[in-house]
Amino acid sequence: MRDDFSHVETWVFDLDNTLYPPEMRLFDQIEDRMRDFMVRALEVSPEEADRLRHLYWTEHGTTLAGLMARHAMAPEAFLEEVHDISFDAVTPDDALTEGIAALPGRRIVYTNGTAPYARNVLAARGIVHLFDAVYGVTEAGFRPKPDRAAFETVFGLDGFATERAAMFEDDPRNLAVPHAMGLRTVHVAPEPDPADHIHHHTADLAGFLAQLA
Repeated sequence: MRDDFSHVETWVFDLDNTLYPPEMRLFDQIEDRMRDFMVRALEVSPEEADRLRHLYWTEHGTTLAGLMARHAMAPEAFLEEVHDISFDAVTPDDALTEGIAALPGRRIVYTNGTAPYARNVLAARGIVHLFDAVYGVTEAGFRPKPDRAAFETVFGLDGFATERAAMFEDDPRNLAVPHAMGLRTVHVAPEPDPADHIHHHTADLAGFLAQLA
């Protein structure tokens, strides 16, 4: 497997449920805050807010993208509120730290959240110092993964050669465009996805990275 990554100079990591395990349940807090925000902003019941939240995630890539497309909602207040969460459940992982530190070349984070939120998570995880850049939905022009324009914007900002890069991501939808752009793709999730645009799967990111050293 090491040979499959011998050409890689830039390592792109998603954040949520990728650089920390789903068991830390940060996104549960975010989903609760999304629901509460939508109840107030759209004047709907909590049940309807949850239905719309999932519908917009499915059809638009993120809940925010759906709110912007269907309700012309400005993104700033939404992003600030939903990412104001506790990071107490986030703990360091020595094996993950060692695995990322050993990767040669440039390391970046690209999330559908915000860059400040991502830095808070990375700091709690003890790995913020290992990354050369952090990009979020703001840097992508408020377009979400899996929109190709979002990837082109962020990858263009960073300026790396896509054919010499790899991306790690928990949502298989978000690996289709990177695959088409020439990146090596790694699905990080408990169960594999059979999609053709996924080169590798792992349920243990730290263990996977250790095999690349």
